[in-house]
Amino acid sequence: MKYIMLIYQGTALDRQAALPEEEQKRVYADYQGVNQTPGVTPGLPMGLPEHATTVRVEGGKTLTTEGPFVGVKEAVGGWFILEADSLDAAIEVAARVPAARYGGAVEIRASEVYW
Repeated sequence: MKYIMLIYQGTALDRQAALPEEEQKRVYADYQGVNQTPGVTPGLPMGLPEHATTVRVEGGKTLTTEGPFVGVKEAVGGWFILEADSLDAAIEVAARVPAARYGGAVEIRASEVYW
């Protein structure tokens, strides 16, 4: 099964920036370790939520808004794909993502086709 792993930053960026340099290096190494886990396909880096553009279509009209759709605190900061045998295996990998330890979260969604 393929799982989409959405990394929510929460307060993780601020908390990680306040860490001593040696611990910041460990956080970076932890992200590299997750990306090198068998079954992981790393996602592309994402820009900051405040630089996002949100698009909606209402009544046939395209509307754009500067900034993220949700509050910046809850915004997705990254993502990756994991191929794993079970949700439990996906949870184990998600728990290794530094953002989950520093005030953020990882949302796991099974990849499904709806059409």
